[in-house]
Parts: sequence; C-alpha cells; structure tokens
Amino acid sequence: MAISSRFAVGIHILSLLEINKTAVNTSEFIAGSVNTNPVVIRRIMGMLHKAGLVNVRPGVAGAKLARNVEDITLLDVYKAVSAVEENELFSVHNAPNPDCLVGRNIQSSIEPLFSAAQQAMEDKLKEQTVKQVVYEMAQHGNK
Repeated sequence: MAISSRFAVGIHILSLLEINKTAVNTSEFIAGSVNTNPVVIRRIMGMLHKAGLVNVRPGVAGAKLARNVEDITLLDVYKAVSAVEENELFSVHNAPNPDCLVGRNIQSSIEPLFSAAQQAMEDKLKEQTVKQVVYEMAQHGNK
C-alpha cells in the first residue's frame, strides 16, 4: 500500500502558495493546479491549517502560508496530512500461526527493521524543506 497521495498534494499546495503568494489562492484555483476536486483541496488545507502551515478563513477566499517555506520541512507536511499513522508505514499481517516457527517469530523479527526504515525516511524528510522543492521546480522550469 502506498503512502497517501495527501502528502504529495500537501507539498503541491504549499509550493503553489509560495510561487503564487501575491495572488488570491482559492481552493478552486489550487484544485485546477492539482487537477482534483476543490473539496479535496479544502480537506487537505484544513489539515495544513491545523498543523500551522497555512492560514485560511472560512468563507474568505485566499489561502496563505503561515510560515516561511524554508521553515517547513517535508516531515512537517507528512505529519500534517497524516500520510500514515504513527509508526505504521509498514504493517505486519495479523494473527500469524503461533504453531509455526515463522508465524510465531516473524513479527518480533521484522518490526524493528520496519521501525528503523520508517525512522530513516522521516529523518530524510526532516532534512528537506518546501523551499528546496520550489527551487527544484524553478530549475526544471528554466530548462
């Protein structure tokens, strides 16, 4: 199972708000960029707002960044949109057969590996900011 696309959409929204910061960024405008329904954008914007990453006001068009993009890490976005539940990037199947050597021991054998892999991914996301994503997009746009 893949990480929820909310993570990529959250990064998309924040990048668009930075690039288009002098304009009015409605959910309809953002939805056009993401190519999705404005309701989806409003739901994710609510998550980003709750995490303190964007400023939105009900009934008032136009979202703005609440923090500078150099201060927003990809881990902030990942956590804000609940891409996966805490410590559940990798899940272990339930109720393996306790009468089997593998079934009895598989969970305790692979859970520490899964936990370490998730921590490594989160550490990498913590190193990257939305500003770096915006910069990369600008570089691609100049090609």
